[in-house]
Amino acid sequence: MKILISNDDGIFAKGIRTLALRLSQDSENEVYVVAPDRERSATGHALTLHKPLRVEPAEMEGNLKGSWWTTGTPSDCVKLAVGCLLPEPVDLVVSGINNGANLGGDVLYSGTVSAAREGALLDIPSIAVSVAGHGHRHYEVAAEFVSQMIKDMPPRQPGKKLFLNVNVPNVPMNKIAGVRLSSLGIHAYSEHFEKRVDPRGKVYYWLAGEATEENEEEGTDCWCIHNNLISVTPISFHMTDSLLLKELSGWSGIEKALKGSLVNQARH
Repeated sequence: MKILISNDDGIFAKGIRTLALRLSQDSENEVYVVAPDRERSATGHALTLHKPLRVEPAEMEGNLKGSWWTTGTPSDCVKLAVGCLLPEPVDLVVSGINNGANLGGDVLYSGTVSAAREGALLDIPSIAVSVAGHGHRHYEVAAEFVSQMIKDMPPRQPGKKLFLNVNVPNVPMNKIAGVRLSSLGIHAYSEHFEKRVDPRGKVYYWLAGEATEENEEEGTDCWCIHNNLISVTPISFHMTDSLLLKELSGWSGIEKALKGSLVNQARH
């Protein structure tokens, strides 16, 4: 299996190096790594359009077929790897292992998840993997789980643009309570901006806050992590709310808005 690994914590992060080393230990895998040159957390699905992308080879432990760092975002890395750097198409994109969970609404901001989403957009089976919790990270647990999971992946579904979001509790393997297919939770934050003053007297703001654990339903990714379960959530690129689309089918307000716009434009 030809595997592309990327992340948002950067090429020097322990998570990606643990993952690359473990996956490259399996003789049936051909592993490539293309990752940002520095941390790019919470960059979402940003692409670099207005400046050049620099690429350099990177030294990494393991039996890798190739490894590079780039000055781009996680999405840049996957797009550049697939479209330019790699000698042939890959069978799988794995993004991570992220330093911290990507639960609920985090998937909209996460660079780790966006690298997997970019793989899905390119019609490549993809996985985002993160380790939750604080303190010492048990990256080896997540790496081992992924190495086993990819040996029995579900059949590829061309055109579906799907990927899996995996979150692993930050505990030793013998403390893992199991694995569960899950839905996205809420994972709300109690956020605020701290107003500070720099040494030159200029005011700046720093976003701060912590995730809340309230009102998370059983079966969500947040609930799984709270109960030491590995969470595997299938995510689709297609975010259209089909039920609401059907409900709004009789909404005449949008036609009135268009007519009003045309009339107002004609007056001017």
